[in-house]
Amino acid sequence: MLRRMGTGLGMLGLAGVLGDARLLADPRLETSNLKLGTPLSPRPPQFRGRAKRIIHIYLNGGPSQVDTFDPKPALAKYAGKLLPSGNLTTERPLGAALPSPFAFRRHGQSGIEVSEIFSRTARHVDDMCFIRSMHADTPNHEQSMRLMNCGDERLSRPSYGAWITYGMGTENENLPGYIAMCPGLPVSDVSNWRSAFLPGIYQGTHIDTRKTRPEDLIENITNARLPMGAQRRQLDLLAEINAEHQRVRGDDPQLEARIQSFELAYRMQLAATDAFDVSKEPSHVRAMYGDTAQSRQLLIARRLVERGVRVVQCYHGDVQPWDSHDMIADAHRNLAGQVDQGIDALLTDLKQRGLFEDTLVICGGEFGRTPAVELPAPGTPGNGKGRDHNHHGFTVWLAGGGVKGGHVHGATDEFGFRAVDQPVHVHDLHATMLHLMGFDHEKLTYRYAGRDFRLTDVSGEVVRGVLA
Repeated sequence: MLRRMGTGLGMLGLAGVLGDARLLADPRLETSNLKLGTPLSPRPPQFRGRAKRIIHIYLNGGPSQVDTFDPKPALAKYAGKLLPSGNLTTERPLGAALPSPFAFRRHGQSGIEVSEIFSRTARHVDDMCFIRSMHADTPNHEQSMRLMNCGDERLSRPSYGAWITYGMGTENENLPGYIAMCPGLPVSDVSNWRSAFLPGIYQGTHIDTRKTRPEDLIENITNARLPMGAQRRQLDLLAEINAEHQRVRGDDPQLEARIQSFELAYRMQLAATDAFDVSKEPSHVRAMYGDTAQSRQLLIARRLVERGVRVVQCYHGDVQPWDSHDMIADAHRNLAGQVDQGIDALLTDLKQRGLFEDTLVICGGEFGRTPAVELPAPGTPGNGKGRDHNHHGFTVWLAGGGVKGGHVHGATDEFGFRAVDQPVHVHDLHATMLHLMGFDHEKLTYRYAGRDFRLTDVSGEVVRGVLA
């Protein structure tokens, strides 16, 4: 009964009965007189996983696989001609083959080919696993982003970050277990990191990284009127009043989430301002990452996982910056230039700090792009140099956290249109991510509306070929 109450007030009461008087990690924060535990307390996974945390570099908008990590020389042969296999159905009409404007080169001992626009990321190919046979369900941003983040195209499912923090908690209870950083908001905004029917404490915390000062990144992080001790007494009184309110009215998950958010916000006042302050990093580390918004996000991501945050997502930019329907050569080169140095620095930094082996790094978008040119609609400024959305086949790469380095899994056809060899659906990717974190995706469930829900719905297989 207590477990079904969402590991909330019922479990908090049980913790008190059992004498659980866990102290907050920072001694400067006074503990509550009520001796409250927290649903974010760390919990062991179902079995020993290879990864303890996730950093997701989300190239929102759909990067082109044939211009980044999946070379297709056959496109040059058919330049300006219709593909002999024909064009698959996507969102917009397509024309002839469009060769990549970028050169691909082999890197590392594995000899994996990577586009010139990711030349710095390519230094790490021997530690990376490229899944070149990803596929999704629809060529639309909103649905495909929800599928990638929540395992379903509809609005009613929890994000994978919420599932993981529900299963594992976090290693630092003074910070959220799940943080989503984006300079602005991606398509479908908060639905990408929502908790849905899971308890609200597991929802991702959005950080708008267009701002740079720690006190601006998180609104109201400091209380200018009350000292910490007075805040603690205020929260204790508020908790007592809310508990009485809940006893009279029965279980209320929203009230429970509100109580927990108050407690977390109180604890964050010191921990969060420290974690987001990149000025505390040595100058050579900041120089290694670079000074773009994406590079700062990746440096903050390293600081967060180092402090025990379980899941960190780094969205590239506002809305869908990688959505290159026109002039893809200029657009993709510019976008890759904003993040390539930061990715190189992040992977290097994780290795130097001993975090790489148990941190799963994921990079990709919600789908890829077509190898055939998108035909501009009459009256639009398109000039036949862009690509449409392509959910039939695209690439996601993984690194660290128990994946097989220097490895390419699966393949698209000779033009990069459809996944044909060892196809990997988004459900399969999620099953694999959970497996690396120590969970059987079929057994990490939550009872809601009369059925047991899970991240992968009713499908998904662990992709054994990508495991080290």
